[in-house]
Amino acid sequence: MLASDTPQRMQSARPFQFTGRIRSFYHAICGIFRMIRCQHNAWIHAAATLVVLAAAFVLRISAADWCWIILAISIVWTAEALNTAFEFLADAASPDFHPLVGDAKDVAAGAVLLTATAAVVIGSIVFWPYVERLFSSSVAIPRGNAVAILRVQWLNRDLRSLEI
Repeated sequence: MLASDTPQRMQSARPFQFTGRIRSFYHAICGIFRMIRCQHNAWIHAAATLVVLAAAFVLRISAADWCWIILAISIVWTAEALNTAFEFLADAASPDFHPLVGDAKDVAAGAVLLTATAAVVIGSIVFWPYVERLFSSSVAIPRGNAVAILRVQWLNRDLRSLEI
């Protein structure tokens, strides 16, 4: 047997089957649910995802900002999924504690931390103008004509934006 005769080469190429693709999606979705069920950090990511999506809807962020938010969320979830898969494989390969396996798991967890930190930075950059606008347009409503006070504040905000 030659080195080029690997088991993959020895198998004949299977034809494309639509049902096979459906099974692949099924297994992928099962993997996502398994990650969410088993990994406590995934629960934190899920809660953060829901909060960020709700804030984006409430603040009516732009389409370009949606792209950044979706990218940040997907990067964190991808890192968490890869970390989970790596932990499963490491536990299967070395059920007993091994310092190198522990180091590898720490590095993989560090990658998730880096992506989550980057997502927080991206979210801060995206949401800052919306939150700033939200707070700069609200005033404490004194006793009196609140509508007139709000109109004056909106006018002041619009005039400040025209200053050169």
